[in-house]
Formats: sequence, C-alpha cells, structure tokens
Amino acid sequence: MSIKKRVNNLVEEFEKLTDWEDRYKHIIQKGKVLPEMEGSHKVEKNLVKGCQSKVWFHAELSEGKVFLQGDSDAAIVKGIVALLLHIYSDSTPDEILATRPDFLDDIGLREHLSMSRSNGLSQMLKQISLYAIVFKSQS
Repeated sequence: MSIKKRVNNLVEEFEKLTDWEDRYKHIIQKGKVLPEMEGSHKVEKNLVKGCQSKVWFHAELSEGKVFLQGDSDAAIVKGIVALLLHIYSDSTPDEILATRPDFLDDIGLREHLSMSRSNGLSQMLKQISLYAIVFKSQS
C-alpha cells in the first residue's frame, strides 16, 4: 500500500472518532498492538533525543524500502510511535522525505499535545527523516 493511501486511511479512521477522549483511546490502542521492538535495538544510540518519555527508533533498508521499529515507555507516546511507523515504514527514502506530516494536523493530534510531547513528536519526525536521508545517500 502506498504511503499516500496509508495517510488517507488514517485520516478517515480518525474522522470517525468524534471526540478527543475516543481519539486518545484509539492512539493508545494502536500502541498496545505495536509489534514488540527487539531488545537489542533498545539501546542508547536508538533513543530519540528531545523526548520527555523514552522513545527508541531503529531502521533498516531492504530492497530499497525503509523498515522502522519503535517503542516508548509511555502509553500515549507509544501510540504516536505506532502511528508514525504505520505511515512511514515500508516506504522508500524518497517517499518518506516527500510525505509532509500534515496528516498529524488533519487528525488534530498536534493541537491536543502538550508542548513537551509536541517537541518530542518533532524529534521523532526528524529522526525518521534522518534515516531516510542516510539511506538515500547510500543508494
């Protein structure tokens, strides 16, 4: 499935949820079903700097696509990690770099985050972009 299709599906999914309590529950549920990150990837070098909670990202390039793993020690943040992985993983570096995170505004997430979580979200997006830039430069 293309990254644009995943974005459209996510926006449609959130449009069905009418209030933010339901949306928060949905985000937390996404974190609960996030595939377990390998313990060997939960190391200092994979910690996303600038996040209040602990957030780990790991990326690998396979057959021209970036595959991301992630985790967090906080429920809502783990759900946000799950959203980002759903959108950006299994995409080419060019697709990742071309996909602006406007969908986060479309689903209303940014406006409902505290300043510290919003800063952490920006750092997560920056890390995903950095992975894409590095992988793009290697190909």
